[in-house]
Amino acid sequence: MGLAVPRVSVPRAVSAPRCVWPLAATLGEGACWSAREQALYFVDILGKALHRYRPDSGECRSWHFEEEVSALAERERAPGLLLSLRHDLALFDPASGELVRLHRPEPQRTGNRFNDGKCDARGRFWIGSTDYACRAWTGALYRYEGGGRCTRLLDQVCISNGPTWSLDGRTMYFNETGHARTWAIDFDPERGTLGERRLWRQFDAASEGVPDGMTTDARGRLWIARWGGGAVTCHDGEGTELARITLPATNVTSCAFGGPDLRTLYITTATVDLDETKRAAQPLAGGLFAVELDVPGLPANRFAG
Repeated sequence: MGLAVPRVSVPRAVSAPRCVWPLAATLGEGACWSAREQALYFVDILGKALHRYRPDSGECRSWHFEEEVSALAERERAPGLLLSLRHDLALFDPASGELVRLHRPEPQRTGNRFNDGKCDARGRFWIGSTDYACRAWTGALYRYEGGGRCTRLLDQVCISNGPTWSLDGRTMYFNETGHARTWAIDFDPERGTLGERRLWRQFDAASEGVPDGMTTDARGRLWIARWGGGAVTCHDGEGTELARITLPATNVTSCAFGGPDLRTLYITTATVDLDETKRAAQPLAGGLFAVELDVPGLPANRFAG
């Protein structure tokens, strides 16, 4: 008698994706659920705006900046958010509108801007950069701990996106969008250091799009937004695709679990790079979408610095 092969748990959508805010963002990104406010924050990088959606009331509110704003994390010990701007990291209080700049990690790379970022379980903010044209290998990945403590951990990156972590916190997954690949990197959760890096999955950009923002669910599966692929895909720890959520927008940029039970997957999209014909065919491109799933996600880690 042969050994029994364990069945892979396949997640299931229990609703169709719906557009909850058809705002036509130029480059929607950075989805982050605030458990404290029961609201979904996200940004429009090129639109230079921070947005907040409250699902209980349907309230939509926006804050506009004089420069790009690319990623965010809720603060642990105080109200407000940590933001990544064009070149700077800053604190922002949505209630008062006060913005306090903290640190500029790469002052010599004036052709870069910040892109995606997220906190690890210890509250350290991991933020990546990219060149403005999204072509050169000038991007990097930084670990910011507050108080000016900022360390470059990866360099020569072509469009930094993610990261997210395994359930045990010992693997960081990191997307290098410009090369259509996802890396799995050994991670020390106590020290916040990186070890061996290995290719986790190479995507076929022409046929399936490239990996953009991503998140991890409560069973350790990865959910990856697919720029140019019109979908969010779910993968097991080995990279095998388990499920796919198709969106009525080609450029899918980030995803985050939210709602009272963390079973709603919020998805951001973009209109940038769509010509008039494609825009007409995708009237909801740039919108914020939501889909209900039969599995919860994990709470967003807060910034401890």
